[in-house]
Amino acid sequence: MSTTTHTPTVLWAQRSSETDAAKNIIYLTIQLLDPVDLKLDLKPDHLSLTAKSSDAEAINYDLNIDFFKEVDPDQSKINTENGSHIFIILRKKEKQEEYWPRLTKEKLKYHYIKTDFDKWVDEDEQDEAKDDPEDFAGAGPGGFGAGGPGGPGGAGGFDFAQMLSSMGGAGGAGGLGGAGGPDLSALASQLGQAGGFANPGADGEEDGEEEGEEEGEEAKP
Repeated sequence: MSTTTHTPTVLWAQRSSETDAAKNIIYLTIQLLDPVDLKLDLKPDHLSLTAKSSDAEAINYDLNIDFFKEVDPDQSKINTENGSHIFIILRKKEKQEEYWPRLTKEKLKYHYIKTDFDKWVDEDEQDEAKDDPEDFAGAGPGGFGAGGPGGPGGAGGFDFAQMLSSMGGAGGAGGLGGAGGPDLSALASQLGQAGGFANPGADGEEDGEEEGEEEGEEAKP
């Protein structure tokens, strides 16, 4: 059986801070479906990943990213236990107020690197977002372990229910409209916040801009 090599899609967003290292971060989501033989290596200036598909399609995943600037692997966090996604919070090594203009070192267009619109906040609106890096990507207690250089997630694994709760997707009794019946607009809003609906602009924007644009231009949606 022949095999094909595939570069997985990478979604990214960021926060910046000149004073608070915990808020000077990059959010990465690598989209893999039930990978096996996963090998992930995180260096200050580089991320590499290889894996194989667990189904009969015989796909070899291969990803290499040279970062725009250095990150701190020891303070970064990685979760590989979700099955369909790998979640990473990269700690930027240099604390600065300005956003990175792009994720990668080279100012090129990479079709597999896309803006994560669910997590993105414009640079001048960071203070209003008030998100907690530990909870924002589902990284509550037991959700992420200290990554280290390519280290795995914590023993607790990824807590999907906790992610829904932290992102407003898990309402209590009557949370989807109360006793009077379901509120479809509220349901759509909650599912959208929890990633239940795909962002119609994410893929469309990337596909439409694939030719003749540079990745730096997608740094701000």
